[in-house]
Amino acid sequence: MNTLGNKLRVTVFGQSHAAAIGCVIDGLPAGFRPDMDRVNAFMARRAPGRTAWSTPRQESDAPEIVSGLVDGAACGAPVCALIRNSDQHSKDYSGLKRTPRPSHADYPALVKYGDSYDVRGGGQFSGRLTAPLCFAGALALQLLEQRGVLIAAHIDRIAEIADTAPDFAAVDRADLEALLKKPFPVFDDDAGMAMRQLIEAARMDQDSLGGVIRCFALGLPAGLGQPMFGGVENRLAAALFGIPAVRGVSFGEGFAAAGMRGSQHNDPYVTDGGTVKTKTNHAGGVLGGMTTGMPLVVNLCVKPTASISREQETVDLETMENTSLVIRGRHDPCIVPRAVPVAEAVTALTLLDMIWEENETWS
Repeated sequence: MNTLGNKLRVTVFGQSHAAAIGCVIDGLPAGFRPDMDRVNAFMARRAPGRTAWSTPRQESDAPEIVSGLVDGAACGAPVCALIRNSDQHSKDYSGLKRTPRPSHADYPALVKYGDSYDVRGGGQFSGRLTAPLCFAGALALQLLEQRGVLIAAHIDRIAEIADTAPDFAAVDRADLEALLKKPFPVFDDDAGMAMRQLIEAARMDQDSLGGVIRCFALGLPAGLGQPMFGGVENRLAAALFGIPAVRGVSFGEGFAAAGMRGSQHNDPYVTDGGTVKTKTNHAGGVLGGMTTGMPLVVNLCVKPTASISREQETVDLETMENTSLVIRGRHDPCIVPRAVPVAEAVTALTLLDMIWEENETWS
């Protein structure tokens, strides 16, 4: 179940503290020549140890291409990329098979896999596995860009601090391109500074924070998607929930629609130079599982980082008695900033797969 996609298939492998993690990508068109400088720059946005608001774990996250590219171009064979793990502190996780961490996958994984479960760094359930997803997504983003599709995300909220939200019906391509160049991707830099201060306060308090990521896709045609279980929302939600710590996915106004009237939430149709558009975009660019041609707007709720330094309650699985636990190791006080490129990558992989399913020559 580590494979995403149909026409474009990505299989992720490895564990947080294994020798390497990586992915196999099947379905890339022969002759496609990825810009590896851009791939590496994209992956650096997710990499650990680069900012004050991320884990101090140091990993280069440099992909090692072992198959599928010849002289820099896809040859039609599956592309396999390895990302070496070089900065593991496995001793920090000793004992966790006996005392599972709150809000981690430890307990259900121990029930499922028994003593074979690799608990180090969360094993296969770790956010570390999003690095190969970003490699694959970086390729998909370049292929979509060739077809006029731009995908970019911002930090909509960290705890109670919110970024400025653009008009969903008039998302500006230049604004999104500028957003992609920011180390802390927000539209309002003052709000971004307040978010960073809040993250640092949580870190000093041995605690963590969650937030919301909003991802935009511009340039999609109308009519992409299949009813009833093959819709854009269905496919994206299933894929995005594969990102560790994602607890909710919504589109457009999302759950805020529950507090609106139909006259407020409905998006009136208008013509613009022979093109059908909507005056507003509360639906987030998708209706009935199909794109409307308006900007696609996807919201991801990300929980607070589960690993915190405070003492927490747990159970000793050997004695079956209540006990306490202090988690050791290096962890992000807020994973939202590093999850932004992951959201872009998974969105790109899913949309490109759907486009190729419906029309492989679409442009």
